[in-house]
Amino acid sequence: MLYEKPSTRTMDEIEAALREVAALHQFGVLHVHDLQRKLREKGIDMPRQVRVFEVCNPFQAKQVLDANPAIANALPCRIAVYEKDGRLIVSTLLPTLLIGMFGNNELLPVAAEVEAVVKAMVDAAA
Repeated sequence: MLYEKPSTRTMDEIEAALREVAALHQFGVLHVHDLQRKLREKGIDMPRQVRVFEVCNPFQAKQVLDANPAIANALPCRIAVYEKDGRLIVSTLLPTLLIGMFGNNELLPVAAEVEAVVKAMVDAAA
């Protein structure tokens, strides 16, 4: 269910690589949630780095939403980068499993295409 790769890069290097590889695959980085910074703003000490990148291919997203608008709960795709045991991990939930939860088996080919790209993005960023 979780695809993950360890990285020797810095968080900023991972972010730059994700943005670059996303564009190569007609995906965009819609938003970045810096959870460490956000929690600190709320007065909560968060010693580990955690960022969540929302990525999306608008053409595939529309195709999925046209078939079942409830799948908006699983969109956009998310790639998490977090610090664990002193190193950064780049990870994502597998789109085929997420789509499968909605019972729209006709969308599995689209989910498989998205999954291949998101895995490639994780690999390239890590």
